[in-house]
Amino acid sequence: METDRTDRTILFKGVKILVFALMTLFLGPIFMHVAFSNKDKPLYIPILIVGCLISAMAVFLIFKGIKTIMDSMFKK
Repeated sequence: METDRTDRTILFKGVKILVFALMTLFLGPIFMHVAFSNKDKPLYIPILIVGCLISAMAVFLIFKGIKTIMDSMFKK
C-alpha cells in the first residue's frame, strides 16, 4: 500500500537543482556586466555569449527544479 507522502529523495534532488539555479542566476548577469563594461576588449563577444547561455540555463533549471519538487509532492 502506497502512502500519499512526499518522496524525500526526489524533493532533495529538486532542491539541489534550485541551488544550482540560484548560482547561475548570479553568475550569468555578472558575466554579462563584465562583457558590457569592456566593449573594446577582444573577448567581448565570447564573454557575452557565455553570460547569455548561463542566464538561459538558470531559467531552465528553475523550471526543472520546480517541476521536480512538484513531482515529489504530487506523484504522477
